[in-house]
Order: sequence, then structure tokens, then C-alpha cells
Amino acid sequence: MNELVPDIDYDVPLPASAMEALPELSEHEELEMRARTVKLISDLTGNPIEPTEAERGKALEVAQKMLGNKTTAAQLSIYTNPTVAYLAGLVAQHDCLIVKELADLKTYVVNKLVAETEHPDAKIRLTALRSLGEIDGVDAFKKRSEMTVKQQSIEEVEKELLETLEKLEKRTIDVKTRVIPTDVTDVEPQTDANQT
Repeated sequence: MNELVPDIDYDVPLPASAMEALPELSEHEELEMRARTVKLISDLTGNPIEPTEAERGKALEVAQKMLGNKTTAAQLSIYTNPTVAYLAGLVAQHDCLIVKELADLKTYVVNKLVAETEHPDAKIRLTALRSLGEIDGVDAFKKRSEMTVKQQSIEEVEKELLETLEKLEKRTIDVKTRVIPTDVTDVEPQTDANQT
């Protein structure tokens, strides 16, 4: 029977500890990893995760720090498993999408604006109507400029240019050139007919 021996890289040093072997994780990634581990242990042992009021308060405090970017990933290891699980739930709620698609949000906004057009206050009605007019698709207040592109052959373009030049040539006038002196001493004083 043949022995199977895997290829071994002899030049690669082994990490000193398991922590050193782990990849760098962001706070969010480490929190998710810890929460999944806590849930897996809870599922395997059959012990439910029930954080106490103090652990919930601590999780809220950590969540506020995380939102303010005031904590580091290494600090998550000091909290109890229920605190980490509750914190992961808070972060997941914060990161979830309120609406699945932007189209749903647009529909919601349009519906609310339409409802506001019936408000008794004229200022609110006018603001709602103005906002409705600016929505894509309605475009009541957009200024548009249209450009028509006309495809022509080179011969047609040359013909149009020659016609335009002929029209301009007909408008030209004959001009006689005259030298205007730049030095004041070269100019003869003119006498006015009314002067004696």
C-alpha cells in the first residue's frame, strides 16, 4: 500500500499562537464571529442565551461606542457571551435595510407628499407640490434643452457650407482703407465752421 504524504512548505514559519494565525478582522467582523460562536455553543449545549438587564445595558453602551468608533476589536473579548450575543443583535438591527429597494422608499415618499397636498396650510401644500414636481418622471420644473443631430454625408456638408459662404459674401460691403495717424503731432488741427 502506498503512503500519501502531503506537500509541505518547509520555509513557512508556524504561528506562535492561534491568535497570531487568525486574519485581521474589523470590529464588525469580530463581533459577528464571536456572536456566531456563542450561538453555536448555545445550540450544541441546549442552553439558551438570556442576557441580564446589566448585560443588556453594557451591550447598549458598547454599541454606542462602536457607532462613535471609540472602541477597538480587542476589547470585545472582555464581555460575557450573552452581552456579545445581545450586542450582535443590536448591531444587526442597526445595519439592516429599512426598505428592500429604493423604489419602495420613493413610492413611500411620493405617497406622503400626495397626502400633504391636501393639508389646510397653503405653505405646506405648496412645498409638497413643489417637491412632487421635482421627482424624476414628473419633472414639472426641469428646464430641458433638446439637440437634434442630423446625419449628413461630406458632400451635403460641403454644399451647405458653400451656400452659407455665398450668403455671407453678398452681405459684404466695399471698404476703402485709410491710414489713421497714431501720433498727435501728425494730426492737423481742424477748424470748426462756426468759429471765426
